[in-house]
Amino acid sequence: MILHFIAQRTIMTKVKSIKNLYAMGVQILFALCAFACVFAVAIICIFLFTSSIPSIMKIGFMDFIFGSLWQPNAEVYGIAPMIVGSVYVTALALLISVPCGVLSAIYLVFFAHRWVRYVLNPAVELLAGIPSIVYGFFGLIVIVPFLSSLLGTSGKGLLAASMLLGIMILPTIILVSKISLQGIDKAYLEGGLALGASKERVAFFVMLRAAQSGVLAGIILGTGRAIGEAMAVIVVAGNQPIFPQSLSDGVRTLTTNIVLELGYATDLHREALIASCVVLFVFILMINLCLNALKRRCVNE
Repeated sequence: MILHFIAQRTIMTKVKSIKNLYAMGVQILFALCAFACVFAVAIICIFLFTSSIPSIMKIGFMDFIFGSLWQPNAEVYGIAPMIVGSVYVTALALLISVPCGVLSAIYLVFFAHRWVRYVLNPAVELLAGIPSIVYGFFGLIVIVPFLSSLLGTSGKGLLAASMLLGIMILPTIILVSKISLQGIDKAYLEGGLALGASKERVAFFVMLRAAQSGVLAGIILGTGRAIGEAMAVIVVAGNQPIFPQSLSDGVRTLTTNIVLELGYATDLHREALIASCVVLFVFILMINLCLNALKRRCVNE
């Protein structure tokens, strides 16, 4: 009896040791994956900054950031028109997609019938997986001719690029906002209805406010995709390195400028394009920091 107890105790100790070793191995694996991601980001940052700082110093920081002319043949590299173009296109795309995306998420979660959800949910997920170049052809075939007939211009320009980007980031905002709204305790909805408020009022002023952190996360993801998109924008933007004066004017963003010229660029021209990548990286970082600060402020309130 005593020997049986000792043997059983020994087996349990070995099993426990194996479980501890397994847990430690899994933790080490997770830690290695996390460090690999951080290492990859660090390598990219080091490459970008070490490759771009000498070229920026050669061109001149003020001339490079605030210069209004981009003429590689004359070795004039000013990216201000591309920065302004990126800001305009992204801002207008968010102006189109954020209200539509949030309202669509509210409808799918609180008001849509089951068969409507059965149809719309896969459709939204399908939109999120469509390649950028397919969106570009859609814009060229549908959006550009529509704007051309409406405005009496070529149709390619700031408005076409913004509309196309708004459609592209719409699924991201809808899906993230929908998941955030679904994660809110239904007691909030039931409590609001019990107090006599309408379902619409509870959805907007209670549930949406409770899910605002996730909704802002969706907007941040959409902003990142909008400002970093190139292939679809190339097709419909007009790609003119000038300051747009109206919604119908052609525009060139930082990403499209890099994609259009990196294939044949050499020497200082190539270095200037790499420096544009750094500006784009810093620009996206600043936008994310601002939106994350807004997100934390909303959560604290």
